[in-house]
Amino acid sequence: MDSFTELAAHILATAPRLGPVRLVAVDGPSGAGKSWFAGKLAAAAGMPLVHTDDLLDGWDDQFTFWERLEEQVLAPLRCGRTATYRRYQWDRGEFGGSRVTVGPAAAVLVEGVTSARRTVRPELSFSVFVTAPAELRWRRAVARDGGDDVAFRAYLERWRLAEEEHFAAEGTAGAVDLVVDGAAEVPGDRYVPLQEPLHWPRSAV
Repeated sequence: MDSFTELAAHILATAPRLGPVRLVAVDGPSGAGKSWFAGKLAAAAGMPLVHTDDLLDGWDDQFTFWERLEEQVLAPLRCGRTATYRRYQWDRGEFGGSRVTVGPAAAVLVEGVTSARRTVRPELSFSVFVTAPAELRWRRAVARDGGDDVAFRAYLERWRLAEEEHFAAEGTAGAVDLVVDGAAEVPGDRYVPLQEPLHWPRSAV
């Protein structure tokens, strides 16, 4: 299975585990290609896409945002209700703008670092870990978010070290249903699956 169309069909054929919803997680380190993969999969399956970066209250909320995700997104969906939240505005340092609504669709995709954490695994119908070489991930993250800003690079380095510890402790790459090569540039409907995560050590945890 290496097409988004086939993967979407497979996911929609699984059993819902978050109440009536098939919850899908696309996890992996920053700059690995999660957003690209999640966007293609969400489009193929016709499912809403939630980015965890929209629910973080700044850089220091890397892991502790989960309570906000649970209360505003997962809990309503679990009960068959519509979820609503406001996105974090990184340029202003606060939540704001129009409310985002996510209905209890057949499947809902959550993309972002720690989205396949151990606490939610029993409710995931499918999970993906996207990986890429560390140097490429760094270049992508800097080009996307911070350019030559020194303060940003310091935040990013701290973030990367913390996510490495998280993935090692939780054994994420070894617990997901699919590991994807985020460095591969594949046109159209295809992606490159990996039998083993080439650029991320499998944890013994």
